[in-house]
Parts: sequence; C-alpha cells; structure tokens
Amino acid sequence: MPIQPLARTIQDFILKHIHTVAQMEALLFLHAHPQERWAAADMAKRLYATEREIAIPLTELHRDGFLHESDGLYQFQSSPERATLVAEFAEAYRHQLIPITNLIHGKLRSINAFSDAFKWRKDR
Repeated sequence: MPIQPLARTIQDFILKHIHTVAQMEALLFLHAHPQERWAAADMAKRLYATEREIAIPLTELHRDGFLHESDGLYQFQSSPERATLVAEFAEAYRHQLIPITNLIHGKLRSINAFSDAFKWRKDR
C-alpha cells in the first residue's frame, strides 16, 4: 500500500511547532494523558531522553499555547482548535510515522545546512 502524503495542515503544524522528535513525543504523550502533570525530568525518563532534550521543547510548547505549566509541571491544555489539530496530528502519526519523522529530520538538516553556509572555513 503506497504511503499517503501528509495533509497540508499537518505539514504546516510540524514546520511551525515541532522542532525535534523528542518534542513531538512529549506533545503526543501529554495529549494522550491530559489529566496528568509532568516535570521535565520525569517526562525525560519516561521518553528515554535527557532532561535538556525535553525541557526546552516543553517550554516552547507552553509558549505556543499547547501546554499549561505550573510549578515546573506541564499538562496538555490548549484551545479547542489547537486540541483538534493535535488530535489530527496524533492520528496522522499512527498511520504516517515515516513521512512525519522524515519531515522533522529534513527540517533539522535544512537548518544545519543553512547555518553551515555561514561558517568560516580555513580551506576557503
């Protein structure tokens, strides 16, 4: 069965809000457990990541209006429109894992290639 292309809304969501696979996993985990509150360190252990890999993305997701933070604990809480978008993203991830992770990794490669263009090299 051929892989379906990602919906434009999902692509736009990833390009605007998801910067790493760890950030995606944190958002999807909190979305699946909306009543639970998690510290970055505890979530990092749960997701087999470092605290730094999780803390910064959680802060970004909070800033973008997907999470509520209180006393260093994060919980999924967003507007109905954003909650619907995250639910659609979660559903797409279940069926289109490879295109989604490729888009995230491709985004990172593009950023790295762009920054590399400005590095001074001795051989030039």
